[in-house]
Parts: sequence; structure tokens; C-alpha cells
Amino acid sequence: MRIAGVELVDARPVAGGDICTAYRAVTVEGDVVFAKTHASPPGFFVAEADGLELLRVPGGPSLPSVVAAGDDGLVLSWVEAGPPSAEAARAFGSTLARMHAAGMSSFGAVCEGYIGSLPLPNGSFDDWPTFYVERRIQPYLEALTPAQRLAVEAVCERIESLAGPPESPARLHGDLWSGNLLWGADGQVWLVDAAAAHGGHRETDLAMLQWFGAPHLEAILAAYDEAFPLAAGWRDRVALHQLHPMLVHATLFGGGYGERAAATARSLL
Repeated sequence: MRIAGVELVDARPVAGGDICTAYRAVTVEGDVVFAKTHASPPGFFVAEADGLELLRVPGGPSLPSVVAAGDDGLVLSWVEAGPPSAEAARAFGSTLARMHAAGMSSFGAVCEGYIGSLPLPNGSFDDWPTFYVERRIQPYLEALTPAQRLAVEAVCERIESLAGPPESPARLHGDLWSGNLLWGADGQVWLVDAAAAHGGHRETDLAMLQWFGAPHLEAILAAYDEAFPLAAGWRDRVALHQLHPMLVHATLFGGGYGERAAATARSLL
């Protein structure tokens, strides 16, 4: 088997999310790796590899090394999974804060990304409210009914008053749900699936983490807030930052996600 130009042997299927076919494999040099492949658009796996490198900052969360990336797949260093622990959660909260604090030059990113299987538009913006409306809300409104869309658009019209105190661009994972935290056997929490990495509002990563939950979530949040104190009222803004992933889910899966997004929007008005 060859993925991203790397010859792999002893490839064994492993869990790799809903999108890709994933393997634990060995290179001809004898290194154990994680490899995944999928019939994806050009740039899909390169975006993930670039995202991992963007997030790799001194003192930040652990990230697998990129062995190779190509249009056909991605090969990463293997991380052995282990049980979640409160100690690892607290350490991760601190390292996540340091990653965010590393900052970015603007809101957005140089290249487009992906969230799940959907393209994620970026660009470069000087202020977060404009970026959030134009690149994280408006591109995903087509999945809503007219009534649902009106509710979300009303939030967009009031975004300046809802956004809270201005923040400098933080270095975000961008898709930080619990499935993208890999609890390692080494006692560390590793970040994976970084194709949505960009410069954004740091409360966005924390809101995504809270929407789906995570083991020892409160320990993560407490350690984060101790390392990089959050602005007053941040818990009141969680729903605003969760609008984007709700719209992504409405676009991907339909069902009740559109109405959930609309109900969330109405709660903010």
C-alpha cells in the first residue's frame, strides 16, 4: 500500500472518523505510523498537514509529526491511545492557552481549510465580528429554512454588540470537538484533524469543546483560564461561538441542526 508517496506494510484498519479510511501501518524503514486516505478534493490532506504545522508552537499541545501529505492521503507519526485523566486535562488546558496566546497576524488564514468534508473559507480580516459573519456564518446559511435563516441573520446584524470585548487573533484549532482530542498513553492530550486551523477568537475553540463535551472538561477550562484568563462574560457568549458548528452540521446532516441553530440564534437576541 502506498499513501502520500509512502510505502506502507502491515496496514491494519483503525478508527479514523466518519470521512476517511484509516490504518495503523509500518513504513519500510520500520516506523509505526497512522495513515488515512479518502477520495477527497485536491488540497484536503495538505490543509490538515499545514494546520498541524500552524499549531505547533513552543509549549503548546502535543501534535503528531507529519510524515507525508498528498492529494490521496496523509501519513502521521503514530500516537498510542490511553485513558483520559484529570492530570492530562489540566496540562492540556494550559498548553491550549499557550497555543492560543501564540497569536496570528489576522483573523482567518492564508489558505482555505476544511471542516469535516466541507470547504472552510478563510481570508484575512482585521476584526473578528466581520470575519465570523462573512466566513463562518454566511457560507452555511443555505441549509436553513427562510424562518431559520432570518433568526441567524438577525444575530449577524447585532454581532458587534454580542461579540464581547475585542480580542487579538488567537491561533485556533478550529474544529475542537472531543473527537479531535487524542488522549495518549503517554499521559498527554494530542490534537488531531487540524484542517480548520486559523486565526480566530479563542472562545470559539472553547465553545466547540463544550458543545460536544470532553472528559474532565471543567479541569481543562479551569487550567486554561488560570493560564490565560478569559474576558468577563465568556460563558454567556458560548452560544454565539457554537452557531458556526451548528450550521456546519445542518449543512452536512440536516435533521434538527437547522432548528437548533435558529433557536440558539433567537436566544442571543
